[in-house]
Amino acid sequence: MKIAMIAPIAWRTPPRHYGPWELVTSLLTEALVARGVDVTLFATQDSHTAGTLAGVVPAPYEEDPSIDAKVWEYRHLSHIFARAGEFDLIHNQADFPAHAFAPLAATPMVTTIHGFSSDRIMPMYKPFEDRIHYVAISDADRAEGLRYAATIHHGIVLDDFAFDTVGSDDLLFFGRIHPDKGAAEAIATARAAGRRLHMAGIVQDRGYYEREVAPHVDGDRVLYHGPVGGETRVRMLGAAAALLHLINFDEPFGLSVVEAMACGTPVIATRRGSMPELIDDGVTGYLVDRAEDVVTAIGRIDALDRAAPRAAVAERFTVDVMAERYLALYREILGGA
Repeated sequence: MKIAMIAPIAWRTPPRHYGPWELVTSLLTEALVARGVDVTLFATQDSHTAGTLAGVVPAPYEEDPSIDAKVWEYRHLSHIFARAGEFDLIHNQADFPAHAFAPLAATPMVTTIHGFSSDRIMPMYKPFEDRIHYVAISDADRAEGLRYAATIHHGIVLDDFAFDTVGSDDLLFFGRIHPDKGAAEAIATARAAGRRLHMAGIVQDRGYYEREVAPHVDGDRVLYHGPVGGETRVRMLGAAAALLHLINFDEPFGLSVVEAMACGTPVIATRRGSMPELIDDGVTGYLVDRAEDVVTAIGRIDALDRAAPRAAVAERFTVDVMAERYLALYREILGGA
C-alpha cells in the first residue's frame, strides 16, 4: 500500500512547539510506516519522518515571514497532485484547498476534517462528497448533511507521557491564548478556588492576551510560561491537580485534554463540542455547564483516581488505535476500488 500524506504547511511536521494538525499528521505517518506501509509525507522541507519526505515548501509560513501562505500552499498542492498516479491513496490532512485538485486525479482520497469551522466552507466539501472520503475527528464535529466515511479520534504515543501519580495542588491552562480556549475563565476560576495557575501556549490573540491575561500574570499565583514542548510539556501536563479546559466554542477535539489525561491529570472542561466524548464525567475529570460549577469541581478533584484518566487514554486514544482504524478505512476504500 502506497500512501501520499498531505501535511499542512503552517508549521513543521512534527511541530517544534505548536501545530496540532501537523502533530497528528506526523503521529499517523510514523505509525503507518512502523506497520510496513509505504508513506510519502508531503510537508515543509524541514520536516522529519521515517517514511519518504517530499517537500517543495522551504519553511513553515508561521515561522518564516518570507513564506507567502497562499503562494506556497498552491505550490505544495500542485507538487502532490502532479504525482497522484504514484500512490494507491491520498490522505489529506490540510483542509479543503486540496479538494480543488481532487477531480483531476483518479487516486482515491481521504480528508481528515480537523474542525468544521463554519457552514461557509461547505461549498468546498459538499460537492466533493462522492469523490472524497471524509473523516470526522469526533461525532460532535460532524456537519449536518455531509456524508462521512468514519469518525476516528486522534491518538497519542502513550509512552511519551510519563504517568505522574501525585500531581500537585496547582491548576493548569494549556492551549493557545484566545477567547475560544477560556484563558480568562481559567484565571478567574483559579483565583476563586484559591489555587495557583500555570499557563502555557502560543499567544494567538495579542489584544486578548494584553487585556485579559497579562494583567493577572504576577509570577506567583498566575504564571505564564509561553509555548512549551518536549519534556517541559510533559512535566507541566503531569504536575497539576487538574487541567482547566473552559472552552467557549464547540471544540472538535482536544489534544491537550488527552495528553493531560495520559499523564494522570484529570480535566475539568465545559460540556461543549467533543468534551463528552473525551472525558468520563466523575471518572477522568468533570464536565461543567456553569462557571460556578468549576470551583465545586476543583474541590472534588482529590476524589478521582489519577490512574483512571491514563487508563482511558490507553484504551481509546492511542496512536495505535488511530492507525488501525485508518488502515481499516484504507482497506475498505481500496477493496471497493
